[in-house]
Amino acid sequence: MRELRSWSAAPIIVLTAQGQEQDKISLLDAGADDYLTKPFSVGELLARIRVALRRNQAQLLSDESVFYVGQLRVDRARHQVFVAGTEIRLSPLEYKLLATLVRHAGNGVIQRQLLREVWEIDDPESVHYVRVYMQHLRRKIEANPARPIYLTTEPGVGYRLRIDI
Repeated sequence: MRELRSWSAAPIIVLTAQGQEQDKISLLDAGADDYLTKPFSVGELLARIRVALRRNQAQLLSDESVFYVGQLRVDRARHQVFVAGTEIRLSPLEYKLLATLVRHAGNGVIQRQLLREVWEIDDPESVHYVRVYMQHLRRKIEANPARPIYLTTEPGVGYRLRIDI
């Protein structure tokens, strides 16, 4: 998967018999977009394929300079963020975190990956930075930070910027 990810953004769904949390984290770290553990139904597999294709389409769209989802607009060329037409002021780190989530829109991003991409460190002991800054972002972007609609938590994985709003 790592080699495939080096040259392709094609969606990867892993079908596995391993269901331990660490196995799932390793698969996502290696480049998987999603996973299914046995047993699974064909209907669920097809639904996950449809989701992966939607995410892939959103990723292609998010490569443009302005990203839109719901009432959220991120203008990456100007480093501006708007919610319902009102500009939201973000610190440089808050903006970098949001821009990273925009780059991975629709996909779950693990905390360690965010640490590497935003803070440029790879220290598992520092994941609290991600949690703290995610709280800051939610307070500024979400109408109700306790019930986020844009910046959701993926239990056992990390965070996701939703695109299905």
